[in-house]
Amino acid sequence: MAGQLILALTILVLIHEFGHYIAARMFGIRVTKFFIFFDPWFKIWSKKIGDTEFGIGWLPLGGYVKISGMIDESLDTKQLKEEPKDWEFRSKPAYQRLIVMVAGVVMNVIAAILILTMSHLVFTKEYLPVENVKEGIYAYPYARFLGFETGDKIVAIDGKKTLRYEDVFSTKLFFAETITVDRNGEIKELQMTDTLYSFLKNGGLFIELHNFSFTIDSVVQDMPIAKCNLKPGAKIISIDGDVVKSFGQMREILYYNKGKEMEFVFDNRISVDTFLLQIDSTAKLGIYTPLPVFESKRYNFFTALKYGWVDAYEVLKANIKGYELIFSGKEKAKDSLQGPIGIAKIYGGVWNWAKFWRLTAIISMILAFVNILPIPALDGGHALFLTIEAVTRRKLSDKFMEVVQIIGMILLLGLMILVIGNDIINLF
Repeated sequence: MAGQLILALTILVLIHEFGHYIAARMFGIRVTKFFIFFDPWFKIWSKKIGDTEFGIGWLPLGGYVKISGMIDESLDTKQLKEEPKDWEFRSKPAYQRLIVMVAGVVMNVIAAILILTMSHLVFTKEYLPVENVKEGIYAYPYARFLGFETGDKIVAIDGKKTLRYEDVFSTKLFFAETITVDRNGEIKELQMTDTLYSFLKNGGLFIELHNFSFTIDSVVQDMPIAKCNLKPGAKIISIDGDVVKSFGQMREILYYNKGKEMEFVFDNRISVDTFLLQIDSTAKLGIYTPLPVFESKRYNFFTALKYGWVDAYEVLKANIKGYELIFSGKEKAKDSLQGPIGIAKIYGGVWNWAKFWRLTAIISMILAFVNILPIPALDGGHALFLTIEAVTRRKLSDKFMEVVQIIGMILLLGLMILVIGNDIINLF
């Protein structure tokens, strides 16, 4: 877990800080330090090349470039007592300084899009077009409560056409306000509730591609169903008198009857057999069934790039929506904010390159979003003050910038303590 997170952070910090570095150098601004991870008290490695000391710190909570003539995390104001030099940040026009400040965020966005593009081409390779699922979705009880019916085809979310089922089951669904369905050729728009996010986040059954008839290939030998001696190709006729027509219907019955003993009637190919079976606490019956084969479509470079952008943008939208829910009081910060420990747990203990790159792209977009927030000490805070300077044509004083930098660092330290403390609490 930790190894994957450290590798991801190393890549993303390098990309982010390189954005600041290359933009500064493009405008002739000197960069005295370029560090991956922070280096209070000591550093793991460093080497000076030209005017810049490149290095690796020991504290993997970010990284930094030290730009000459700029008030940053180091709060080094000695250089500001002298007259501005041509190669200093403070001597450049506001628009150039603004470009330097947002370059790291831009690089994180570009990285996320390219990583997702690569992931589609190398790992995912194919996607399932919505029109290729002729049977539509299976609507579970909460979905039926919101107006869905089994067999509906999802054609749009919040008025935007859905082309992949990956889009249907993405965060777009979590935050949807309206979902448009094709119901036997008739288009209907369904209004979603603002509690849908919490319901889905907690693993509630909603809609799935489970509207298909099924047979039983084999069973788990240490579960009660093994005593039924079912033949390959056997079918479930009914459960407690309810005729089973689809995989989704069976799953729904099992889900809402955990721990109960129920009567199953099987078409066992050569006979019709009835058994009383105990449903376990995880709503599993212990059967393996062949899944339907849908006609997928392969990604090419252009579709992979298109959906790389779409997926990256969706991460950004989901983060904005998530913060809206926290600040409106509909979601608790302790349930929604993840620190390094929580993120490492998401990566998991098994190294899976497909999962690694997708999560790394998501984190890259999250870093871009957080960094562009107009909070002092973050890139967005600097960008805000530079925008004010560009509009008013009045430069903010060095003393003011020093004070807001300190305020921003205190806020960020408090937030860091909150999310790391929340991670630790969630371990127990």
